[in-house]
Amino acid sequence: MSTITLLGLILLVLMVLVGGKAGAQSFLALILNFGLLFLAIVLVAFHFSPLIVTLVVGVMVLALTIFMSSGDDLSSTVAFIASAMVLVLLVLLIVPVEHWAMVQGFGPEDSEDLEGLSVLVGINFVQVTIATAILSTLGAIAEAAMAIAAGLSEILEQHPQVALKALYGDGIAVGKQIIGTTFNTLFFGFFGGFLALFIWFTGVHYSFGEILNDKIFVAEILMILFSMLSVLLTVPVTTWVMTRAVAGKRKRGAHEATK
Repeated sequence: MSTITLLGLILLVLMVLVGGKAGAQSFLALILNFGLLFLAIVLVAFHFSPLIVTLVVGVMVLALTIFMSSGDDLSSTVAFIASAMVLVLLVLLIVPVEHWAMVQGFGPEDSEDLEGLSVLVGINFVQVTIATAILSTLGAIAEAAMAIAAGLSEILEQHPQVALKALYGDGIAVGKQIIGTTFNTLFFGFFGGFLALFIWFTGVHYSFGEILNDKIFVAEILMILFSMLSVLLTVPVTTWVMTRAVAGKRKRGAHEATK
């Protein structure tokens, strides 16, 4: 048994013990999402448009992640709609920023690994970088949207007639609580994943300016910033979608009551 298989089994057992049926569904969603990402890689390798493939796969990943991890129809629907809206907003931001930053492809630190290999693979690496940036934000978007939607759904269960303005304020308050922890998760995930690169910078005596202009470093910093922006956007968007959904539901209920 390989290490990855063992860790996967441990993860499955813990998810079932802690989350029960929902934990098992989340593990299944994780496997399906991995399959979707692998499919996206294959399609891009066969010269399908990386941006179109990423958008289609991204929406499918959000749907699987959200609907298979929650049994509440209202919170799941709201979270998915809000996530899709945030994804569209981020695409409008990521595409021009990545074209302007020009951090696609490989950096000088990769030259030794690429020695003897051809980099003429016939793929637009600007679009690949855009696709990577979009995919890196999906987890943060889904997590924040589900946290906000579930919190507001719980408030609605306890106070069904809460005013929409108060509900919106509660959503922003819940968002403020998760923003700090999410930012720390993203930052330390980046720092831990690129610790070897930072040691490289120190060992070869990169200046601060050289670090800030390093292609690999800038590309990763952009991904972290995009993920942080996605969380910031998800909080008000999810809260707004929930208030609109509740307002529509109450309006339909009042209309049926008058018949």
